[in-house]
Amino acid sequence: MATTTIKRLTLLFSICWIAIQGNGQQDPQFSQYFFNTLAVNSGYAGSRDMLNVTLLAREQWLGMEGRPRTQTLAIHSPLTNDAIGLGLSVINDQLGPVRNTSIMGDVAYRIRVTHRSRLAFGVKAGLNLFKAGLADLEGTDADDIAFSQNITTRPLPNFGFSLYWWSDRHFLGFSTPKLIENDLSRTDEVVSIGKEKRHFFVIGGMVFNVHPVIKFKPTFQLKYVAGSPVSADFTGNILFDDVLWIGGFYRIGDAAGALLSYQITDQLRLGYSYDYTLSKLSNFTSGSHEIMVSYDFRFRKDGIISPRFF
Repeated sequence: MATTTIKRLTLLFSICWIAIQGNGQQDPQFSQYFFNTLAVNSGYAGSRDMLNVTLLAREQWLGMEGRPRTQTLAIHSPLTNDAIGLGLSVINDQLGPVRNTSIMGDVAYRIRVTHRSRLAFGVKAGLNLFKAGLADLEGTDADDIAFSQNITTRPLPNFGFSLYWWSDRHFLGFSTPKLIENDLSRTDEVVSIGKEKRHFFVIGGMVFNVHPVIKFKPTFQLKYVAGSPVSADFTGNILFDDVLWIGGFYRIGDAAGALLSYQITDQLRLGYSYDYTLSKLSNFTSGSHEIMVSYDFRFRKDGIISPRFF
């Protein structure tokens, strides 16, 4: 009985996910968004002043068959002239038979605002690939035309822009990663699934001292797309000696959770988050898990790497 229920839920979520993706309602959600800024804001490229590689993997709604799984790769670095930052961001998002993959390049032009702060104008451009393996779904009618064929769209080009301002203790950004509202049709252009819609993101945060070896870092992320309510994340981290970060977050009407991050070396950081679902889905899942690995490549032998908070 439980297995049948889970399979039905998987089918239901898969159908809903196709509708959601087809209408561009939601991009993937990340609890450690402050470590994954390049995914939505191209102005972030090069802001760490060294080559950075960040990997993030998210397992959502653990315990449910066909649950959402998301992996991201972000690589970015400033150029030698210090005014240009370049990056590459890859997002692979899957729920059941539905897979959505985006590969985007990032360019940021940076200007100095004050001695301690900069403003970057960013452009993101690349391709999006959408595939739905509907023919492999269990529990569907074999004679149902809607589920008799897999759906694969042609590569869809897109681009976006962003603004990102930061100092050693503050950051604020605005972005829309995809401006083109592509039609999601099959490669034969016979069946249209829907259209992508523009997403708008606002992110921000700061760090301030509460003790000689303790800091507090509040951050937020707002996400909006026409036809959907605003998604809002509010996060707070306590930093111990700039090495251990412990915190929590609240996503309005959706989830709450805990965060843990540890700076293993000056260059290597590991992060983990756990989401507890606040909706009725909590009856079917034990929560969501997210793991992050970030590495800063230091090529210069001289100097000391100062703590990076964003």
